[in-house]
Amino acid sequence: MRSRDRAALARGEEIAAENRLGAQIRDTLGLFRASGFGRRAVLLVAALVAVIGLTAYMQIRLNAWNEPFYDALTRKDMAAFVTQLGVFATLAGILLVLNVSQLWLDQTMKLTLRRGLFRALVRDWMAPGRALRLSRAGKIGENPDQRLQADIDQLADLSAALGIGLFQATLLLGSFIGVLWRKSEGFTLTLAGQIHEIPGFMVWCALFYAAAASWLSWRVGRPLVALRAEESAREATLRFDLVRVSEAAGRIALERGERAETARIETSFAGVVGIVEAVILATANLTWVTAGYGWFTLVAPILVAAPFYFTSDMSIGELMLVAGAFTQVQGSLRWFVSNFAVIATWRATLFRVASFHRAIRAVDRAEADDGAPRIDRREGAARIELSGLHVVTPHVGVRLDPPEISLAPGDRVLLQGGSGSGKTLLFDTLAGLWTRAEGRLAMPAPERVMYMPTRAYVPPGRLDLALCYPEPAERYGRDDMAAALSATGLGHLTGSLAEEGRWDQLLSESDKQCLVFARALLRGPDWLVMDDVLDQLDPEALGRIEALLQGQMARIGVLGIGDGATPSPVFGRVVEIVAEPGSGRPAPQPRRAPEG
Repeated sequence: MRSRDRAALARGEEIAAENRLGAQIRDTLGLFRASGFGRRAVLLVAALVAVIGLTAYMQIRLNAWNEPFYDALTRKDMAAFVTQLGVFATLAGILLVLNVSQLWLDQTMKLTLRRGLFRALVRDWMAPGRALRLSRAGKIGENPDQRLQADIDQLADLSAALGIGLFQATLLLGSFIGVLWRKSEGFTLTLAGQIHEIPGFMVWCALFYAAAASWLSWRVGRPLVALRAEESAREATLRFDLVRVSEAAGRIALERGERAETARIETSFAGVVGIVEAVILATANLTWVTAGYGWFTLVAPILVAAPFYFTSDMSIGELMLVAGAFTQVQGSLRWFVSNFAVIATWRATLFRVASFHRAIRAVDRAEADDGAPRIDRREGAARIELSGLHVVTPHVGVRLDPPEISLAPGDRVLLQGGSGSGKTLLFDTLAGLWTRAEGRLAMPAPERVMYMPTRAYVPPGRLDLALCYPEPAERYGRDDMAAALSATGLGHLTGSLAEEGRWDQLLSESDKQCLVFARALLRGPDWLVMDDVLDQLDPEALGRIEALLQGQMARIGVLGIGDGATPSPVFGRVVEIVAEPGSGRPAPQPRRAPEG
């Protein structure tokens, strides 16, 4: 076997191991433990165990109450009847308190699980540069909003509900199976004239009844696991299409693209409809089993015990006690039957969350192992130095002429290239967002450099937070903020610093870039690396920013990237960007986890 085949086989075995249920549960538990909510979850579990245990004990007491109550009815004993009503009121009152307590603990546990999973997954996802790398990793990196919001919410909710339900069913099974076994003593069957006593007859009937229904539910409902996973994926795609159209509504209107977008959205919705119809059909098939099982359960214990009731001196009270114990036992055993559809949804959601988490953790290693050349990058240098830089993609290759460039503190250099010359790719390489390149690059420490892309990022929320991003507004004084806004021509916004808004939509592209220059005034970097930033400014703003760079910000070194169509007095030297044909080969893709 060739080494490539052995590597592919090993990778296939690794993926198969990662897809096993046990591996996914361990991975998700590890994720939750890393969140810091483990201690709180342990305390909640302990409280739930205590409440559920006490509830099971009180249910045993309530089931035992059936015998004296119905016997009092049979005897028409009014005094005993009233006494038993008092016993019932006491038992029901205690159970009511326990039920409310369990509900509160149940909901709190679900919220704790969601908080823990969300915190840990978001922190992993938002590690420096990781969200960007994941977005390039294929389908697994699409729709992170679905994984982080809907999937985590559903996984936390279902995990708590199924875990509590399974524990409660197991506890009730252990509690009532002994009662049912004892009450089954003396049950006999007459076959061929011979009397046969069957120890625990009612227990065996309950086991057989529940096992048959569980097996049938598994056979009928098995397709739901894959269908639910596909449904979540298609719903996420539809939501993404709707959000994309909402964000680009103005540009779509300018292109008269409403009809094309309608067709695209309807295609996505048709995919959702198709999978939902398949889920409905599979659920309906499963309901034949679960609903039929539920209705027959109403009479099953009476039918099983009836022969013994009519052929022995069993009282109506004993019959009701046995029937109640049988119902509790088979009810605990039918937990799988009743919850198969829920289990299918939980299994599909767990797969999506676990595969997304694995992809987050693996994307760094996968990108490093894809075989592509890596730039020799050094940070912490006293100056910016580029040597033999060569960035190649399937579409364009990027070089610099001259190939050796060195910028001392305060130097101003423009990397000049035309449209399609790979300017943004070069900017991403300088910023460390793109590493598939040859050559050497020395950059100052990250905290000394401020990178300014073509489209300024202005987060929604309060304006002072957008101005100080990513630092908290408390780091800078209001007077400093007002001065920075005034210096960049945005002084009219000073009164709105505390206002909430979609500033990315309220401000023009030129104003957003001016806001970023105001941010630079507050932050005080030693270097600015800009990608076509000055070309985004209107003439008045451009003149103001150029004066600012030559005056108040004169000490700052600037490495700009642009087409040089409008000569700027800011730059003292120009270096040409040389565009070459691309490699013609697909870009190396990182190994990725199975798509969820």
